[in-house]
Amino acid sequence: MKVLKFAAFALLFVLISDVSADGKTRKHKKYRRPRPQPTESSAEVAQNEPKLSESLPPMAAGLDMIDNRVPVTDPCLDVQCGAGMVCELDKEGEAQCVCIASCPEETESRRKVCSNLNETWPSDCAVYQQRCLCRNNDPKCKGDKYKHIHIEYYGTCREMPECKTSEMADFPRRMRDWLFNVMRDLADRRELSPHYLEMEKDAESNMTRRWTNAAIWKFCDLDGHPPDRFVSRHELFPIRAPLMALEHCISPFLNSCDTDDDHKITIKEWAKCLELDEDDIEDKCDDLASAEAE
Repeated sequence: MKVLKFAAFALLFVLISDVSADGKTRKHKKYRRPRPQPTESSAEVAQNEPKLSESLPPMAAGLDMIDNRVPVTDPCLDVQCGAGMVCELDKEGEAQCVCIASCPEETESRRKVCSNLNETWPSDCAVYQQRCLCRNNDPKCKGDKYKHIHIEYYGTCREMPECKTSEMADFPRRMRDWLFNVMRDLADRRELSPHYLEMEKDAESNMTRRWTNAAIWKFCDLDGHPPDRFVSRHELFPIRAPLMALEHCISPFLNSCDTDDDHKITIKEWAKCLELDEDDIEDKCDDLASAEAE
C-alpha cells in the first residue's frame, strides 16, 4: 500500500514539472511576425505620388472645396457678375456677386479713362468699382451721382467741341448709315453670325429694311451684359469710346436716346432716336440668341 502511494505521488510530481516547463518555454519563445520590407516598386510609388494640392488643377487646389480628394464644383463657375464685381461664396456656401475689393494698380497713362462726369480715373476697373460701391450704399461711395457713372472714352479727359444744333439734327441719318456700313463690312469679312448675316443680306436686297435691320442688329449686339432687353449707358461704351475722338456729337446723341432718363434704352427708344418707324423695329434679340445657341 505504501508502495502504491509513493508511485502515485511520484507520477503527480512528474506531471506538474512538465506543465511548468512547457509554460516557461511558451513564454520565452513568443512568435513575432517580421515586418514586410518595401519593394522597389512601392518605394518609387510613394516617392512619386503627388501631394493633394499638386494633383489637382490650380483652381481646384486654390478655390474649390475638397472632399476625399475629389474637387467639388465651384458655384461661382456658373455665375456672371457685372463690371466692377466678383463672385464670392457667402457663409452658407452660396455664390454672390460683390464689389471688387481692389483694382490693379495702373502705371500707364493709356489705361486712364474719362467718365461721363468729366473726371479722369486710373482705369476702367476703378470706375466700375465706384459704381458698384454706390449702388450697394457702401461708405466708400463718393456720392449718389456715382451710381450711374460710366466711361465716356479712354484717355484723360479733354475739352470736346460743342455739338451744334445743325450737327445734332443730321446725326441720326449719319448714325444709321454708319451702323449699316459696319454691319456690311463685318458680313464681307465673315465676322457676322449666320442669323445676323441673313439680316444683312435682307438689308442689301430690301432698301426698306436697310436701316431697321442694322438698328436691330446693333441693339441686340449691345444688349448682352446681361441680355435684359435694355441697353444701359455703360453698354453703349463700344460705340461711344471709339467714335468720341472723331465724332464729338456721339455722346450727346446717345444721351438723348434715353428719353425718360432711366439710364436704360429700350429698342423703341433706340428706333425713335435713329428716326426710324417704331412699328418697323421688332425685338428679335431673344429669337436671335436662341438661334445662336442651337
